[in-house]
Amino acid sequence: MHKTTLENLHLLLGDLPGVAQLGRVLTSLLTERHVTLDSVHAERLESQHRRVYRLHFASNGYTAGSFIVKRLEPTVARRNQLLLQRWLPAGGLSEIAPELLGVAADPSGSCVWHVYDDAGDAALASQKPGLPKLQVALELIARLHTSFAGHPLLPECRLYGGDLGINFFTTNVCDAIRCLQSIDATQSELSVENIALRDRLLSRLQSLLHEQPRRSEAFAEFAGAETLLHGDLWTTNTFVIRTSTGLRARLIDWDHAGVGPMSYDLSTFLLRFPPDQRLQLLEIYREAVAEAGWQVPGEEVLNLLFETAEYGRFANRIIWPAIALVHDRAEWPIQELAEVERWFQDWRPVLPAPEAVAEVERLP
Repeated sequence: MHKTTLENLHLLLGDLPGVAQLGRVLTSLLTERHVTLDSVHAERLESQHRRVYRLHFASNGYTAGSFIVKRLEPTVARRNQLLLQRWLPAGGLSEIAPELLGVAADPSGSCVWHVYDDAGDAALASQKPGLPKLQVALELIARLHTSFAGHPLLPECRLYGGDLGINFFTTNVCDAIRCLQSIDATQSELSVENIALRDRLLSRLQSLLHEQPRRSEAFAEFAGAETLLHGDLWTTNTFVIRTSTGLRARLIDWDHAGVGPMSYDLSTFLLRFPPDQRLQLLEIYREAVAEAGWQVPGEEVLNLLFETAEYGRFANRIIWPAIALVHDRAEWPIQELAEVERWFQDWRPVLPAPEAVAEVERLP
């Protein structure tokens, strides 16, 4: 990569830390591919805080390919690297995620850049996928879950990832309560309405904490084996591409990978689809995991497991605005807390109630 191209990379990505180191990694990758670079064009992909870019390269006047570059916190970068280069290969699943081509760390330790092969624009969220694509995606998710159930690397996955089972719910609810209780009602900048919002959220979280034993019992009896979870299974992170041998699914953005029951991932995925489609998708997953001897609980139990996962996520989203409100006197946290309250208010079961299912089945 020519010096001018390195300078262009700074112009394209701005003054982000680690860009010089990223440029050297890209130089090495292109040299290995015998690419004499003419130019590079950066396309910022949808993400927070300028984190993800697609870099298009031209050589001799022609397109020479593209890479995805992603700026990560060091702990997240380490998790992703372990997952892509150690965990997934150990489970025979290397092909289900993009290949990690290079790593560039900023000398200050503030961030790490990852360079991936480009998975293209085949995310399910960018299209209206038909049933064949959805089936391929769900079969891949089922394969991930069943392949890692009881795997000896799960303790390492939990150490570097996280615990996404009942402890995820419990710790987030407790931490959210603690943070909300630290908001001082005497702070002059807090209105009566803001204090009322805090109190409503506290009341809701304390009710959830009271329900913890019941939810814990349900997890112990019905949640099934712990396994490796993607942790952020939106349709934006689920790709299905057409190849010469048929449809192929891949999962990207493993930043939130962890260990827990399949319900954590399945809830996230099903919620991306209309309610009247979810039972059909669940049945595809149910049949896929049945090949490994798994039995998925019924809809009523699943709704409780799904709700527990989602409420744990809601509670997690309370923690950080509350901390910012107390320690940074920031202005944005109240809007964030009000949004979480709306999530609670708008919550509906992921799967139709049994009586609703029966009603549908009676239709001609």
